[in-house]
Amino acid sequence: MNETIVEKFVGIDVSKSTLDVRIEPSVQALHVAYDEAGIHQVVSRLKELAPTLIVMEATGGLEVRIATELASTGLPVAVINPRQARDFAKATGQLAKTDQVDAAVLAAFAKAIRPQARPLKDADTRALDDMVGRRHQLIDMRVQETLRLGTAASKPLQKSLRQHIAWLDKRIAAADSDLSKRLRGSDAWRAKDDLLRGIPGVGAVTTLTMLAKCPELGTLNRREIAALTGVAPLANDSGKHRGKRFIWGGARRCAGGFVHGGNNSDALQRYDQDVR
Repeated sequence: MNETIVEKFVGIDVSKSTLDVRIEPSVQALHVAYDEAGIHQVVSRLKELAPTLIVMEATGGLEVRIATELASTGLPVAVINPRQARDFAKATGQLAKTDQVDAAVLAAFAKAIRPQARPLKDADTRALDDMVGRRHQLIDMRVQETLRLGTAASKPLQKSLRQHIAWLDKRIAAADSDLSKRLRGSDAWRAKDDLLRGIPGVGAVTTLTMLAKCPELGTLNRREIAALTGVAPLANDSGKHRGKRFIWGGARRCAGGFVHGGNNSDALQRYDQDVR
């Protein structure tokens, strides 16, 4: 007799200090600290569960750690634009907003909308897993060195330990940066692509060009991104003189070229506000 396979969908609400996980249709919930132990607990639980899809919002980089850990194990992860989740919540009449409610909304979104997870390629998954493992090793070494520093009596030993801890801090920061670039460069992280595709008149070529030439999108405010791409009017004032404003250059002149081609400068600024 064949057993019916029940699909499982997971929503994860990410905050600075906690992770809230909602599993549907079993209505299971998990609330853990957003640290090494909490991440390990969530990853272990979801590996056992083998869900059909895991959905979380892009939250300005906070999602990178947990998304990286899940993606490195081969689990299907989709990082979506927060606006999609907000619109879905409004459409379903969910007006309350707490971490637990947001996790439930994301789980419902995963089940109803089923955004494409687009899993990483095998080679990328292995590389990601290696980097995650290496980061854990560096953290373990830092913990041990910190414990040794607490019991070190001589100044030469203390100096040596502090120098090594400082070096480990730099290596861990470098590992975090590399993991972030690997994840954001993969198809699993698609918030920017989805949001750009939602702008009228912006197609695949424009999206790829903007992401390639302006990786700062989402990290700068509207004035900074306008100045970067060369679409911000430059003042020509001195004393009481008020001259004409003009648009020229920009650090991303190649990016500014296609922005000048139409009315996409306003769309670019709206995009940056939405991502932030």
